[in-house]
Amino acid sequence: MSNNEIPVKEIGELLEMVSAKVPNLLKEIMATFYSEEAANNMGAAVGTFYKKLLDSGINQEDAMKMTHDYMNTLKNLIPQDFAKFEGNFHSKEKK
Repeated sequence: MSNNEIPVKEIGELLEMVSAKVPNLLKEIMATFYSEEAANNMGAAVGTFYKKLLDSGINQEDAMKMTHDYMNTLKNLIPQDFAKFEGNFHSKEKK
């Protein structure tokens, strides 16, 4: 193969492999974010954050606002359209 030729066969094989693995990868990622264990960990992290704020002398109202902001930050780490993407991928895959 010369340097100017595009390896179409190899690219096709690579894309087939990727398309076979992506749905399971997405499911595993979703399970990581939305599992009982993840919820327990997030609850513990948020609770610990709130307690630490109170222990450091921050009043309850400010600690609650800061904890709310912290929880939203954790929540925003998860792409909001991730589930939509996974659904769209599966619907395209079935066509």
